[in-house]
Amino acid sequence: QVQLVESGGGVVQPGGSLRLTCEGSGSISGIYVMAWYRQAPGKQREMVAALVSGGTTRYAESVQGRFSISRHKVENTAYLQMNSLKPEDTAMYFCKITTRANEYWGQGTQVTVSS
Repeated sequence: QVQLVESGGGVVQPGGSLRLTCEGSGSISGIYVMAWYRQAPGKQREMVAALVSGGTTRYAESVQGRFSISRHKVENTAYLQMNSLKPEDTAMYFCKITTRANEYWGQGTQVTVSS
């Protein structure tokens, strides 16, 4: 059974940094995309960053230049480095892994940016 577990969320002041981790367990093969999404209260879930097999990255315009997605070379683990955080970055952050046959979601980790 595939399971994704996010960690690294918390409360941080504006301008601060956090690093989120998404650890995948179980049989995950043929990963095509590893991505981070977020959902703030009352808003739709939105893609924040994505890493396509081969190394191509995509970012939401709102986080371009501040966030960086990467993955472990061997393990099914993705990271999201978040710098210069703003109050509008406050949301539940979710990890998603897409393979050629399935997609998997984690349960999320809360990020709160507040002074």
